[in-house]
Amino acid sequence: MHPLRFYLLLSILCILSVPTSGIGHPDFVDLSKKLKPAVVNISTLRNNAEPANAGGNSTMLHDFLDSLIPSRGNKANLHHYLGSGFIISEDGYVLTNKHVVDDARKVTVKISDGQTFPATIVGTDQQLDIALLKINTTAQLPTVTLGDSNKLEVGQWVLAIGNPFGLEHTVTAGIVSAKGRVIGAGPYDNFIQTDASINPGNSGGPLFSTNAEVVGINTAIVAHGHGIGFATPINSVTAILPQLRHNGHVTRGWLGLTVQNISPALAESFGLQNTHGALVAAVHDPSPAAKAGVHHADIILGFNGQEIKQINDLSCLAAQVPLGESVALTILRQGEKLQIQVEIIAQAVPAPPPLETTPTDALVAAEAPASLGLTLHNITLELRRQYGILANHGAVITSITPDSLAAATSLAPGDVILEYNQIPVNNAFELLHATRQEDEAPDKSVRLLVQRGENLFFVGISRRE
Repeated sequence: MHPLRFYLLLSILCILSVPTSGIGHPDFVDLSKKLKPAVVNISTLRNNAEPANAGGNSTMLHDFLDSLIPSRGNKANLHHYLGSGFIISEDGYVLTNKHVVDDARKVTVKISDGQTFPATIVGTDQQLDIALLKINTTAQLPTVTLGDSNKLEVGQWVLAIGNPFGLEHTVTAGIVSAKGRVIGAGPYDNFIQTDASINPGNSGGPLFSTNAEVVGINTAIVAHGHGIGFATPINSVTAILPQLRHNGHVTRGWLGLTVQNISPALAESFGLQNTHGALVAAVHDPSPAAKAGVHHADIILGFNGQEIKQINDLSCLAAQVPLGESVALTILRQGEKLQIQVEIIAQAVPAPPPLETTPTDALVAAEAPASLGLTLHNITLELRRQYGILANHGAVITSITPDSLAAATSLAPGDVILEYNQIPVNNAFELLHATRQEDEAPDKSVRLLVQRGENLFFVGISRRE
């Protein structure tokens, strides 16, 4: 065979052997026809002239809620607001966002064939901004299939169906831009980011995978952003559905820990190679974690075999565990990995300890190491009143020298230092003694355990330039 013909034939065979799955767009036409019947329009009648806030501090979420479309108010100052939802059971249960139905005097659900039904709010969850509604009908309603959002991959195609700007059953497509986004909406932030077009009125509508399964609930957008929307993972919602349906509210599991993310300076002080994990700043007593033997300064690296990279990973996973079940925590303690079993129970609020004061009020200047730039004081009644100090022991920071190492951290006057590099500190004198013990290692990072009001947290100070 002629060499040119041989290479031409080989090229054709190579092209034909390339798998075609995943090339090009999915069949959005068939998907849309299949999925649209189970997506509903939700309208509410409210007394207030402004949309209700879902409770988060996120500017992105707040701007999204403020953009819900009200109709013209009547003489009684009643206003209509529009949102989206989807039917999850043939007998009429509907999921949407809580902020879609907040403060509603009346909720109406319109299904794809044009029929409208009054809806009852069965249950809501403020933390995830979720509401479960119920419409009464004898007809067999079309439903969606709830998927597994944990299987989503960045770059995967998704569809959003909803009622943006009141335009019913609008279909938009895009990809998963990112997972696990934290936007400041609440303690369980774990959003799916997508570039599928999401606009006011899409709120509460479904985000579908190309397998025709709901993988998220469209919840928030970036103000003035283009191609950036956020959806609550459906796995977070399915975990609380039984409680919403039977109790009308959600009681989440509790470990009894105060945790924080690990800064580069803290990672250096622990001798870590990265900043992965949730650092235990405090263990509440009594609590499941205290009973199981978790210690403060432990680093939680895993939860039931799933890696913990930041504190939101831990809170989201713990919230999905049914009460009464035990979970396995992978702990790093002083360089050693441990497995600890902790039973998840309902959160309890411990009584605050009685306040005490130390008898001495001698002022002590931070002389060694001076580079830290801290002026310290023992706890006195005057300082307790001035800063609202709740700690019963420790060294109070009364001032911080500008341009010092401490000035570059989150430390502030009124903070109480309880530990210095794992050395317990009862007063300012003990803290200064602890710093002088480490004069021979001036480049070693400093790790402080600090109490501010009721909160405990670690602060890392790196002395490397």
